[in-house]
Order: sequence, then C-alpha cells, then structure tokens
Amino acid sequence: MTHSVSGFPADFVWGAATSAYQIEGGAHAEGRGASVWDEFCRQPGAIADASSGAVACDHHRLWADDLDLMRELGLRAYRFSISWPRVQPRGQGAWNAKGLDFYERLIDGLLARGIASYLTLHHWDLPQALQARGGWAERDVARHFADYAQAVALRFGDRVASITTHNEPWVVATLGHERGLFAPGLKDRRIAFQAAHHLLWSHGLALQAMRAAGVRAPLGIVLNQGPVDCATDTPADRERARLEDGLLIRWYMDPLLQGSYPDDVLAHLGADAPAVQAGDLETIRTPLDFLGLNYYTRQLVGAAVPPEAELTDMGWEVHPQGLTDLLLRLQRDYPLPPVYITENGAAYADTVEPNGRVHDAARVAYLRRHIDALRPALQAGVPLRGYFAWSLLDNFEWSFGYSKRFGLVHVDYATQQRRPKDSAYWYRDFMAAQQQEAVLAAV
Repeated sequence: MTHSVSGFPADFVWGAATSAYQIEGGAHAEGRGASVWDEFCRQPGAIADASSGAVACDHHRLWADDLDLMRELGLRAYRFSISWPRVQPRGQGAWNAKGLDFYERLIDGLLARGIASYLTLHHWDLPQALQARGGWAERDVARHFADYAQAVALRFGDRVASITTHNEPWVVATLGHERGLFAPGLKDRRIAFQAAHHLLWSHGLALQAMRAAGVRAPLGIVLNQGPVDCATDTPADRERARLEDGLLIRWYMDPLLQGSYPDDVLAHLGADAPAVQAGDLETIRTPLDFLGLNYYTRQLVGAAVPPEAELTDMGWEVHPQGLTDLLLRLQRDYPLPPVYITENGAAYADTVEPNGRVHDAARVAYLRRHIDALRPALQAGVPLRGYFAWSLLDNFEWSFGYSKRFGLVHVDYATQQRRPKDSAYWYRDFMAAQQQEAVLAAV
C-alpha cells in the first residue's frame, strides 16, 4: 500500500455523508409510504422546534443540483441512505417503482459525475406499517429487512462502492426504544434490547441474502462509538465505565466479530436480556467486508465535561484524541475488517455574512484535528480505508429539528438556497491536495 507524504494511503477514500429522512423531503411524493419518523414527528413535544422531515432540504426534488454541488466541491465519494418506505411503502409486499427510479437516477447521476456511491439501507426510517406490527421487537421485521436488502442490492449492487445494512443500531434501540427520545418513542428496556438483537440478526440475514443473490459490492454495518473514560480512577467509576462501554461498544462488536454477547452486560440486564434463538449469533457473525464507525465525542463517566473543554453546539466535548484511542482499542480487542470513519463532524451556530459567506472556523478546526487523529492509528496498523465528513448539508437533526447545523453547506430552509461554508472550501482543498499527493506517490 502506497502512503502519501501526509501519511494517508494513496487509495484512501474521502467523502461526505447524509441520510434520507434528514435531507430528502418529498414525504408524500411518488407513492412513498410513512416511516416511523413521520409518525414520531407528529407527537407533541417530540421535536424541539415542532418540525419534521416532510420537506427538509428538498433533495428529492433538487438532487441533480446537489450532485453538481458535490462535484464542484471535489467530492469523489458520497454516503447516503435509501428510504425504505420510499421504495417499499409497507416494508413488505409491493414495491414502488417511482421510488426505486429516484435512487436509480441518483446513483447513475453520481457515477456520471465521478462520485462513488456508499449506500446505507436503514438509517432509522423503518416503514410505519412494520412498526404497527411490532417493529424491530418482532423477528418477522428482520426477515422483511433481509428481503428488502436483497432486492435493493440486486437493483443497485453493480454500481455502488459498498452497501451498509444499518446505521447506528444503538441509536434505534436505546434512544428509540429505551429512552423514548427518537422514533418510535418507546421507553422499555426489555423491548429495546430485543430490538437491538433483531437489528443485529437482520444485519446478518441481509448479508447472507445479498451474497446468496450474487451481490459483489462490499457489505458491512455502521456503529456509533467513542471511548468511555473515567473522570476519577475510583473502583466505582471504573465499574460504571466498564458497563457503559459494554452497552455502547461491546454489545454490538462482540456478537458481530466474536459471536457472543458480553457476559457482564447480560448479567446487568437480567430479565431484560433479549430472547436469542439457536443460530442467531452465528448469523450475526456473518463475515463483514468492512466496518463503519461514526465518531463525534467520548463519553465521560463520573463527572460533567471538564470546565475548560471546548463544546460544539450540541454540547458535546471536542475530543479528537478519543478517535485515536477508539481505533487503537478496537484494533487491540477485535479482528477488524477494513474500517471507514463513516461520520465525523460538528454542529455550530453558523451565520451567513452579508456577502453570502459562512465563516465556520470552529468546524474547520474540528475536521482538521479529527483527520489528524487518524494518522497515529494508521501508523499503528489500524486498517483504515476512508473518512466521511458529516454532513454535506445542514439538515433535519432528528429531535433537535432544524436548530442544529452540521453541514459543510449552509441551507436556507425558506428558499432552499445552498451556500458552501468555509469548511466546504477547506475540505475541497484538502481532498485535492491528497489526490495530488496520491498521483505523485504513484509516479
């Protein structure tokens, strides 16, 4: 593998990411069915600004302009998700040809512009018709997901760079089913961990179904992770940190890569531990072609964020060292497949200047410092293959509505005008420099 002067492999993938419900809009266009997020947004108090993703960035209508913008910003890789209810309104049975055609145009449009598609099958927007039948708490939904995955992969698998089954199953299970903060808005620990198990099982079923159909695209899953650090080195803090690490990281990594759930977490759950049937764990452990990691910050146990800490607009600590620490720890503890940083970014309260520019120096610094944090992991042999900034566009930030801006590109939601921020131009120039280094290294 050829490394450029900057320390990144010549074939390292640089891209940006979005998700369907956060940008597409077109909630009722061309036969799209309702998702759990459409339903959740209707619950009083669920969304901070009482908004929804019904229009969002109107990407369903403006997709061609957005692809042109990606090309202008020098993107060579774009990670996005398919809206399951857009292509299969009820999550089983009839397919929506117009929904499938939309993604056909999107993927072919990316190809025509020299941009590789990194496709995600489920970024939290389960068809509401399946939720009405029990959602991820029911085994049948996992089988429907595998059918959906196979059909979509057969349609697009010859033109995409990779296919991800799930984005952040921890969020769906814990925030959606245990804490009630995200769709479907449940507060039941037993159901949450049953849902977590079925998400993982459905991932394994989907990998098997796609491979059985002859799909050649690399297949994997995306997990949200960060190190769990102790504020003080006391036995109580160490024990709590170990448990939090188990709930966030080991509960997902252990079955995916070792074929078992962590004993300490099972003991902690007690009667709330999920029902696991014979063969489930073997299915979950179906070999991965890659692992995607979403990193934003670390978790600190035993204290609030340090008073001197720099915070994003989400109140999250800016801690790039945590990304290095996470990657080195995962390499030590697991037989890692190729790894991509599939999301990394920061929300800040951006201001559009009278001249139309958005000066987001804090976001530029965040991106630079986190990219720098990858270098020690690469030097230590972590099989890193790519990095995707979150997010290409300001968008619907789930329960925060439109009050938080993560984008490299500013979106005026009243007019849908796109304005690249300073961070977009910095990232464009950074990617161009990496590409130039790769060319020179190959000579």
